[in-house]
This record gives sequence, structure tokens and C-alpha cells, in this order.
Amino acid sequence: MIRLTKLIANNMKKQRRILGISQAVLAERADTSTHYIAMIELERKTPSLIMLERIAAALELEPPELFSMRSISAKSLNELQKTVLCDIEKAVQQIVYEHLKVIEDNRE
Repeated sequence: MIRLTKLIANNMKKQRRILGISQAVLAERADTSTHYIAMIELERKTPSLIMLERIAAALELEPPELFSMRSISAKSLNELQKTVLCDIEKAVQQIVYEHLKVIEDNRE
């Protein structure tokens, strides 16, 4: 499954490369440390919503673009789809099971 931290990190790196800026320049524009930007891009830190807004502005993006799936490979998207469908199936099975149990309990 694709983690949000990976998605954000990939999109940050991709946009930095497009703009031709370093982590240090991004950090300065976002009013944070280079170390913090590096930790986000290494998926070791998760930025707050306010920091995401600052990073997006520094990268000349709208904040939702940091969550864009365009930077993720087709294989990863297929894996995400399978995971989501599996999770939905499990949730539906659990709900059906719980409802059948209630019906069974009410018969007794």
C-alpha cells in the first residue's frame, strides 16, 4: 500500500527537481530547516498541515498537489487498488457477519 509519507516525499522531490532547487532552498522558502525537509523526503518525519501548506507554496504548488498520484508508478497504483478492494471486501464481510449475528441473537 502507498503510504502518504511516501507520496508526499516523492512529490516534493519531483517538484524540487522541476524547479531546480535544493533542499536548502526549499527549506528557506518554507521557513524551516534543511534537516527537516530531508527527514520528510526520507519519510522519517510527517509534516503538519500548516507545514504542508508552506512547503506547497515554496514549491509553487497547491497543497493537494503534494498528494497527487502522478508521481507513483502504475505498479504501485495497482497494488493500492488491490489493497483498497481487499479492505473494502473485509469491511463488508465484517458488517454482514455482525448483522447476521444480531439476527441470530434476536431469534433466540
